[in-house]
Formats: sequence, C-alpha cells, structure tokens
Amino acid sequence: MQERRVVATLTAPPPAPGRFVTGSPAGPRLVVGGVVAAAVVAVDQLTKQLALDKLADGPVDLIWTLRLKLIFNKGAAFGLGTEVAPVLVAVAIAVVVILLGFGRHAVQGRGASTSLGLVVGGAVGNLVDRVVRGHDGAVVDFIDLSWWPVFNVADIDITCGAILLVVVGRSARPPEAAR
Repeated sequence: MQERRVVATLTAPPPAPGRFVTGSPAGPRLVVGGVVAAAVVAVDQLTKQLALDKLADGPVDLIWTLRLKLIFNKGAAFGLGTEVAPVLVAVAIAVVVILLGFGRHAVQGRGASTSLGLVVGGAVGNLVDRVVRGHDGAVVDFIDLSWWPVFNVADIDITCGAILLVVVGRSARPPEAAR
C-alpha cells in the first residue's frame, strides 16, 4: 500500500520584480547588470574619446547654458580632492568590488540590477580614465552647464543609478517596514 501526502515545494516562488532578496540565484541579475555596466563603459569611453578629439580647440556652445568643454579632473566629484588621485583609484576599486558583491547576493529584479549596472559601469568608466588614459590620473569631463561643475557620461550614470537604487529599494520594502 502506498501513502499519499502533501509535500512542500522544493523551490520558493519568485520574488516580485525589483525586490531586494538574499540567498536567491544570481545568474539573471548578473546578466542584466553586466550588460548595463558594459554598455555604460562603452558609451562613456566613446564620448570621452570624442570629447578629446573634437574639443581640443576649445568649447562648443550648444543651447542656453549647455556647452561642451574639455577638462581633466584629478579629483573626485566636483573636483574635490585633487591631491589624492591615487587614493581615489583605490576607493573606486573598493566601491566596484563592494557593489558587485552586493549585487550578487542582495539584489533581485531588473530595476535593481539595472541601477547597480549603471553605478558599477560609471565607476569603471571613470576608473579606466584614471588608470589607462595618459592624463596623470585625471578623468575626462566635458559636459558643462555653466552653473554646475563639468561632468561626463559616467557621472550621469552613477547619479541616475544611485537614485534608481534608492527608489527600487524603497519600493521593495514590505508595507510594515515602510512605516
């Protein structure tokens, strides 16, 4: 005679998109984040090379206060810390490693993976400038609003990725945790 009983499933139901989860498989998240990061690095490096080629003779005014102006930023965001460029390389590497570890273990969903891809890609794009380009550890910046410090595509991606990460993280919390 054979007994029949209900057995719990061996796999948990998938989390809702954009949710932060620990202990879930990392494969799809890493693919989405990796593709986004690779695209960010490619676009960032392409635009920086174009800036180096086209803006060597001086700035180009586009519209209102927006212009393209080539500068070399040895410092961190907004040109702060120009005397510690080697330290910035070490900090950037540490941030990338931490974000990759965080993404592998704690992020679930396209929104969260995309946001981490933006941040990691931007950090790697600026790191490539500091390590590979021959500008004495400086990052190529070229987008000038005339009322804000000059920045680049990697800076845009880092900022947008960080904002998106906060938004996705807040929306992923259970209702009782949001109080």
